[in-house]
Amino acid sequence: MDLSILFRGVVIGFSIAAPVGPRGVLCIRRTLTEGRASGLVSGLGAASADAVYGCIAGFGLTFLSNFLVSRQTELRLAGGLFLLYLAVKTFFAQPAQKAAEVRGHGLLGAYLSTLFLTLTNPMTIISFAAIFAGLGLAEGSGNYISAGVLVLGVFAGSALWWLLLSGGFGLFREKFTAGGLRWLNRLSGTTIGVFGFLALWSLR
Repeated sequence: MDLSILFRGVVIGFSIAAPVGPRGVLCIRRTLTEGRASGLVSGLGAASADAVYGCIAGFGLTFLSNFLVSRQTELRLAGGLFLLYLAVKTFFAQPAQKAAEVRGHGLLGAYLSTLFLTLTNPMTIISFAAIFAGLGLAEGSGNYISAGVLVLGVFAGSALWWLLLSGGFGLFREKFTAGGLRWLNRLSGTTIGVFGFLALWSLR
């Protein structure tokens, strides 16, 4: 295994995950209101989607990349509408009483929501394609082992960011009162809603 390729994948995954957008807001809010498990699982959903797009770019699946880019209007519409749904749901959500209550279908829902949210963002595949091409990592050697190691690094780097984010904000969870968590839901819902409106506005 070429550790330099793995390391580059980790750096790419971490760098793409780090900017705080709607999925970051969701991860922070779920960590503070529902516990670290919910926040981490939300992040792993985003990391899984990053790995999917990393596969498309790393294995040189140009036809898939072109298809996704050509459908970016539909993807942006789906993502924008989903963000608005999450915004309303978050804004009116009642704070969980304890983190232990968030399990089973709750954790699966947290995972799937950020997975879908990331997959419907056409900028994700564009970012991966641009970074991989710029570093000479895409469509180059046809070395599928190296591409697989690279994608593994992307997932690890993205997951590392979400682990740090959920773990860090998890330290503050006990400091929030029920009223504070309620206001956090409202602030998070409003912020996510703004992202949703911006996504739909970009379709004009």
